[in-house]
Amino acid sequence: MKILLIVYDNDSFLHWFPVGLGYIAAVLKREGHDVEVYQQDVYHYPEEHLTAHIDKGHYDIVGMGVSGGYYQYRKLLKISQAINRSRNKPFFVIGGHGPSPEPGYFLNKTGADAVVMGEGENTIVELSRVIGDKKSWKAVKGIAYIDDKGSLVVTEPRPLIKDLDSIPYPEWGLFNIDYYSLFRFPNIKHNQRGLPVITGRGCPYSCNFCYRMEKGMRPRTAKSIIAEVQTLKKKYGVTYISFCDDLFMVSEARTVELCNEFLKADLGINWYCNGRLNFASKKTLELMKKAGCVFVNYGIEAMDDQILKNMNKVLTTEQIIKGVENTLDIGMSPGLNIIFGNIGENKETLNKGVEFLLKYDDASQLRTIRPVTPYPGSPLYYYAIEKGMLKDCEDFYEKKHVNSDLLTCNFTDMSDDDFHEALLEANTKLIKNHFDRKSHQAIDQSVKLYRGHDTSFRGYRHT
Repeated sequence: MKILLIVYDNDSFLHWFPVGLGYIAAVLKREGHDVEVYQQDVYHYPEEHLTAHIDKGHYDIVGMGVSGGYYQYRKLLKISQAINRSRNKPFFVIGGHGPSPEPGYFLNKTGADAVVMGEGENTIVELSRVIGDKKSWKAVKGIAYIDDKGSLVVTEPRPLIKDLDSIPYPEWGLFNIDYYSLFRFPNIKHNQRGLPVITGRGCPYSCNFCYRMEKGMRPRTAKSIIAEVQTLKKKYGVTYISFCDDLFMVSEARTVELCNEFLKADLGINWYCNGRLNFASKKTLELMKKAGCVFVNYGIEAMDDQILKNMNKVLTTEQIIKGVENTLDIGMSPGLNIIFGNIGENKETLNKGVEFLLKYDDASQLRTIRPVTPYPGSPLYYYAIEKGMLKDCEDFYEKKHVNSDLLTCNFTDMSDDDFHEALLEANTKLIKNHFDRKSHQAIDQSVKLYRGHDTSFRGYRHT
């Protein structure tokens, strides 16, 4: 069968490689299908171009996936309209974290034939197989569709893939890797090429704002991960890896195991990952640094112990401070992420977050604070519906969630205006601090150049 997979444009100059779609392309290719990737992100094609492309291509299936953001939702609607306008409209499949929690709403809004819910590799293979054989696809596990009577049908959930090593590597050859490898990850060198790799799926924690539907964590073996990295290095000259799991540091033991295996394999790469501050001991961090880690992104979320409990973060402010100080002490850069507006928050809890960011900012990244968003599928979403803050999915996407930096639902006792004023004040401080530090760094660099005759200086570059 002839299958078209769409990578949408999010208006960035450079885009992150779409790992999930890469896996979908890989399993479809292994099944023997003729797979093509439409890279709107790379070439910034307008939606009219997609319609003409489908008209000419005569595809059997067209598919795309999106997460639950306001921009992604609106982009999906535009692309869906472009697909539906085609004279040769294929079987239309959508998936990802966006449609999965509320498939009926997304089917009605997009005109898609089916939603692949959750993990998609096995589902899309079975779905494409029965469509190709002209058999009924309506008993395929893990999908949703609208039946002939206009009713939503959700089939039996598909079991998660236990052995992640059984999935082929992303089908890089269908994508413009020279483009994606130029993405600038944290602390990547100017002459390095970087790409993302997943070492496992899932997370053992259940924060109230997280819309990840599957439970638990499934790791890949170190052998498989290393072989993938070596392939990327040999085939595409990649020397920087973004380990883009929900949580790389699921435990100290797992982190230590992977780092030791990286060192044994002599990978010769730099990398960054998502970490947990209760596992950020100096010993573990030093091993990570030795194995090539140059940046750890931490989900802090709040600097108040009661708020951390309210959001089920399973973390304390004492652990946060200790872990961040350990990271800085061993000479590694921490990514500090804080959100505001969860249940029980107020201006005082916001100011605690601001003071923390001001104290520990190393100027490696501009860090601002965003309001918490109750994405469909998250416990906070259902809490908002229960409390009358949201009516349903349509209310969320069409009326409330219009921008990730503005309120969707107000879980505080502050007025909406006071909430936004507090964020304006907080982020003004953080922005000024960041650029003041950048200014001082540039001046210090100039002093080294002109007074110290620093011959390694390569100009006042922005990237």
